[in-house]
Amino acid sequence: MTLETQQIAKRRATKTRKRRITWIGVVVLVVVGIALGTKVVPHDDPALEGEAAFDPETFGQENFGAVRDAVLDQAVDAEELSAAIEADPDAAAEEYAEDASGGAIYSVTVTGVVGEGASGIYELDVDGVPDDLLIRVQTGPAINGTELRDATGTMSFGDFANQIQFQDAATALNNQMKDEVLADVDTDDLEGKTITTTGVFTLINPEAWLITPVALEVQ
Repeated sequence: MTLETQQIAKRRATKTRKRRITWIGVVVLVVVGIALGTKVVPHDDPALEGEAAFDPETFGQENFGAVRDAVLDQAVDAEELSAAIEADPDAAAEEYAEDASGGAIYSVTVTGVVGEGASGIYELDVDGVPDDLLIRVQTGPAINGTELRDATGTMSFGDFANQIQFQDAATALNNQMKDEVLADVDTDDLEGKTITTTGVFTLINPEAWLITPVALEVQ
């Protein structure tokens, strides 16, 4: 091998080593960058709890009592409320309702004779209200709606981590209501009996109220 050939080979070897060193440096920088950008969170960090920290059953148990008390406190007699809504729906909503995404939510107390029912929803014959006003109460087993969650205006979407928790809160309150209000009521044997119930409804149709109870007494 000539001297010139040896020098060329040496230069090539030097370039190869430089390239390797450069690539090693790049890899090191990438690894360091990843390490710096990764946050190590202890296993007991509260941030890890997230959605798991929300327990619907516990939420219902802890919050239904306050909802019930608030509804009982702000409830209006059905005769007075129906007259106010018929006279001026906007004024009635302003005075008596809690505004929610689904519409105005009213708290009401009703005494009436239980009529026909289907799927746990019964019609009530109530004195003092317009003849064309259909008043019904839902008694389960399925309790639908978010009125218990929204009736007091104290719970908002911002209080929860996401939409799932927000919906679970409504379901939890409905379930707790069943346990505390309807568990001792024979909801299969109400027709023809007089009941007094206090509850909430969303005014979707001024001529039809579907009440979710927070208290129900069979007379």
